[in-house]
Amino acid sequence: MIHGLAVLSLCLWHLAGVFGDADEVKVVSVMEGDSVTLNTDVVEIQEDDLIMWMCGDSCIAKLNVSSRTISEGNERLGGRMELDFKTGSLTIKNISPADSGVYKAQIIGNKVARKTYNVTVNARLPVPVITSYCSQNPPSSSVSKCVLLCSVMNVTRVSLSWYKGKSLLSSISVSDLNIRLSLPLEVEYQDTNTYRCVVNNPITNHTQHLHITDVCQTCSDCVCCCGSTEAVIQLVVSALVGVATVAVLVYDIRSRRDEQKPAQT
Repeated sequence: MIHGLAVLSLCLWHLAGVFGDADEVKVVSVMEGDSVTLNTDVVEIQEDDLIMWMCGDSCIAKLNVSSRTISEGNERLGGRMELDFKTGSLTIKNISPADSGVYKAQIIGNKVARKTYNVTVNARLPVPVITSYCSQNPPSSSVSKCVLLCSVMNVTRVSLSWYKGKSLLSSISVSDLNIRLSLPLEVEYQDTNTYRCVVNNPITNHTQHLHITDVCQTCSDCVCCCGSTEAVIQLVVSALVGVATVAVLVYDIRSRRDEQKPAQT
C-alpha cells in the first residue's frame, strides 16, 4: 500500500511540479570536465523509498530502492551518471557546459525530501593573448603611445580585466555568447610599470603578465605610427593611385600612336 501511494505521489509531483518557488535552490559552479555530486542530504534512504531526479522538465533518473534498479531517461547523460543506493545522491562525470541547468530530486517514502540545484558548468579558460600597435596623439602632441590589446577566444560567462600592479584599470564581461573578447589599454613607451591581463570566471582565472618594453617598440616610420587599419587604407589608396597613373600613361601613348598613323585612302 505504501509503495502504491509513493508511486502515485511521484506521478502527482511530476505533473503538478511540487518544486515550488519556496524550495531552497543551491547554486553550484563546476569546471568543464570535472565531476559534480548533487546530494540529497539524506543519511540513508529506506527500502520502500522511491527517488526521481529531474533536469528541467525531463526525468533523467529514477531509483527503486527495494528492487535496487535505476532507470535512466537522458541519452546525453547516459553513462556519465551515478546514483548512490544509500543516499540517492546524483553524480555526473565529465560534465560539460551543455549539462548546465536546474536539477531537482525528490525522495518519497514515509516522508518527502526535496532538493533543487542550479548547476553552472564553466568552460576551460584560454590564456589571454596580448598584441600591440602604435598610436599617435593629436598633431599638437609629440608623445606617441602604445595600444595594448588583450584578447581571448570562444569564451562564455567570463570577465577580462587590465591591472597595473594591484590596481584595476578596466574590465569587460560577457555572459551567454561564445565570442572573442578584447580589451584595449593605451600606455606610454617610457612607462616602467608592470601590467597584467586577467581572464576569470567564478571558479578560476588565467593571467598574462607583461612589461611595456617587451611588447611595445618605438614607432620608426609613419606606417608604424598609424593604427593597423589606417596603414592598410594608406597602402590600398597608394596602390589605386599607382594603377590609375599607369592606365593614364598607356592611354596617352596609344592615342599618340593613333594620331601618327597615315590616313588610309
